[in-house]
Amino acid sequence: MASFFLAQTYMLLPMRYFIRLLVAAFFLPVAALAEFSFDFETGGFIAGRADVRIPNPAGTPFSLTDDLRADDPAAFFRARATWHINPRHDISVLYAPLSIDSSGSFGRTTQFAGTDFLANTPTSARFRFDSYRLTYRYNFIRTDDITFGLGLTAKIRDAEVRVSQSGRSAFDDDTGLVPLINYQFTWRFSPNFSFFTEGDALGAPQGYAIDAMAAIQWHVTDQLALRLGYRILDGGADNDTVYTLSTFHYAVIGATFTF
Repeated sequence: MASFFLAQTYMLLPMRYFIRLLVAAFFLPVAALAEFSFDFETGGFIAGRADVRIPNPAGTPFSLTDDLRADDPAAFFRARATWHINPRHDISVLYAPLSIDSSGSFGRTTQFAGTDFLANTPTSARFRFDSYRLTYRYNFIRTDDITFGLGLTAKIRDAEVRVSQSGRSAFDDDTGLVPLINYQFTWRFSPNFSFFTEGDALGAPQGYAIDAMAAIQWHVTDQLALRLGYRILDGGADNDTVYTLSTFHYAVIGATFTF
């Protein structure tokens, strides 16, 4: 199947270093004060761009935000669970679904995934990009005021672009594994507030992916932090099979519960 953000060759990069770190973390002595946290995000997002040409280069390039009109802003949610093994080692799992719907008509006959779609005809399209991630992170700095860590993320993406007109429909989907670099930084600049940023990103000749957030957190209690921030999801691929470029902007409201 075609890849959306990274080509298949990129997806198959060796994961042995990630696996070794993850296994090592499980066998580290677990501190008596090990903690768990649950993180939830919601809010709204808009599509800055969603450009597609499938197959590449034979297909017709089109935009789900320009040639068609995206139904945004749209609501979203994300959920993450983290095991803080000790102050240095974190392991987390994330579920981050995403989909946008577009409608309108093409200004010319558009060839997508082996099907011709007529001009000036009511058309609908859906872009879906669901993400499941497993992350191991090592905190190089862990003080009362500053936390900074780097790690590796194994991301499974379940993606699809579907275009429909009356009497015809075509889709291109892809499920695959993508390795990413993870980071997290927190600056507790006052007893009740902190600056927080985290993300996953990596680039290669076949494509790139960026998912990063910056936010201000209000530490209501030692167990509850609320945040308000901005997230960007950006990525693309341009190879012998597909051409895709997508950017999404999020207004984020979130909460982290520690127990």
